[in-house]
Amino acid sequence: MTTLTAAATTAADLFDRLLRDTAPFILDVRNPDDVARWRIEGRNTLESCNIPYYEFIEDADTAIAMIPTDREILVVCAKEGSSQFVADLLLEHGIAASYLAGGILSWGHYYDTREIAHGSWGTILQIARPARGDLSYLIVSGGAAAVIDPLRNTQPYLAALAETGATLRYVFDTHVHADHISGGPQLSRQTGAPYAIHPYDALHPIDMLPARLDYTPLSNGQIFQLGEALITTIWYPGHTLGQVNFLVQLPGGSRFLLTGDGIFLRSFGRPDLGGQGEAWTPLLYESMTSRLLPFLTDDTCILPAHFATLDECDTAGRCTDTWGTIRRTNEALAHLESPDQFSRFVLGNLPHFPPQYVEIKRVNLGLSAPSDAEADELELGKNICALAQ
Repeated sequence: MTTLTAAATTAADLFDRLLRDTAPFILDVRNPDDVARWRIEGRNTLESCNIPYYEFIEDADTAIAMIPTDREILVVCAKEGSSQFVADLLLEHGIAASYLAGGILSWGHYYDTREIAHGSWGTILQIARPARGDLSYLIVSGGAAAVIDPLRNTQPYLAALAETGATLRYVFDTHVHADHISGGPQLSRQTGAPYAIHPYDALHPIDMLPARLDYTPLSNGQIFQLGEALITTIWYPGHTLGQVNFLVQLPGGSRFLLTGDGIFLRSFGRPDLGGQGEAWTPLLYESMTSRLLPFLTDDTCILPAHFATLDECDTAGRCTDTWGTIRRTNEALAHLESPDQFSRFVLGNLPHFPPQYVEIKRVNLGLSAPSDAEADELELGKNICALAQ
């Protein structure tokens, strides 16, 4: 009897199919508690189910009866072994199945690089971590580069710099993040480029301890020349006290606004991750209505630091849209008519506060240094920096 062996699907292949909305049915064979904390998400048409691995050992026929038998199946487990076993079993029962190479950990560590804009002036690249909905950017012009909101793994940025031949001049974080570990300080050490944050964010908002890392302070209205690109710093308190946006102006009039956790395509950043939701909500309202709007034109392209669902990305994997479209389609922005209305909406829609976010802030301020395994545990799951809808 010939033993059938399932093929492996890489995280890159999976992401491509998720973007094109052609992904197979996802069969997650991890324990239910693990799936509840973190699972593969795609467009709203993605179908999946959770049947623990041990059920296929105890009673394979019953377990198989719970999944569609006329569909292509992608089996997912933690590290690969269990999913490979189940995928092989499904093949033996005549069901088209493959398994995710490296398990869900490979999905969690997958980074994707896409071009946002390109011209004679240079290029803007989006470097994403799809499993977490995290977005960062590399701007290159005149042989110089700036990275904005770099994620934990710095290798994709170093690879992009090598490919473009650019020298990294600036490493910016729009704010000290709570949902993921920033690669900014490490990238600064690796390249010698200064790491810059607003000084109001160089203090842990809950511990009240000052940062223990080298940083260059940012200030409102500060301008950086990067080749032919002009980058203006816009102070935007509310999500954090030191949140800033970066307005990038290019030759010919093109404008890009890197909003960090200020404005997302379908929501905006929550004001309570510093433990000061009621106090910071009015600051966020003022930022959205007074500090930012004067810089926005309908054709300004918004580049956020996160997406909530893959439906916010186009089929090319780019998560961006014009301000003219966002102000019409982002329903969360419909509550800006008055400070009171805004506060009622915000404070009535705050999602769960993940306790690990407090520790991630410590890490990003140099107050704590986790091992790789501890960092993986801290970053487990999707970001929930956006206001709940």
